[in-house]
Amino acid sequence: MADNETMKNLQKALHMELTAAHQYQLHSHVLDDWGLDKLAAQMRKELHEELGHSDLFIERILFLRGEPELQFYKKPKLASSLVDMFKSDLADEEEAIEFYTRASQHATEESDIGTRTLFEKIVLDEEGHKAWLELQLSLIDRLGEKAYSAKYVSGAGGDE
Repeated sequence: MADNETMKNLQKALHMELTAAHQYQLHSHVLDDWGLDKLAAQMRKELHEELGHSDLFIERILFLRGEPELQFYKKPKLASSLVDMFKSDLADEEEAIEFYTRASQHATEESDIGTRTLFEKIVLDEEGHKAWLELQLSLIDRLGEKAYSAKYVSGAGGDE
């Protein structure tokens, strides 16, 4: 069994990933409602990646003889605009990167290579999410939200 702090870190990470997955699920439905179906599809991809992360944390917790606790880290929030959506997601990604980095360092101190490697792998994925969100915010800033949104709408009448 892992030390107490490692198990707490894995549980918190699981909670964060479940929250992220359901946040992206909510985003995808909101974006569909706003007519931004292509961006909604992107959010569904993010949803599945975050669920994959939660699966990896569950597997590690079970491997270390812990009991996975499936709960949210925080309640998913409804966004009122693309900028709000992306800024909120960016803050969450930055928090995850910081936490997973510290958790990886703790696992290193405990000579827990498997847990360290898991946190490092997921940090790299989260850094990719962060970079994508920063790019979207930059594009919105440079193009305006209306012009930016136009590339994420399928043609009228369902034409692609």
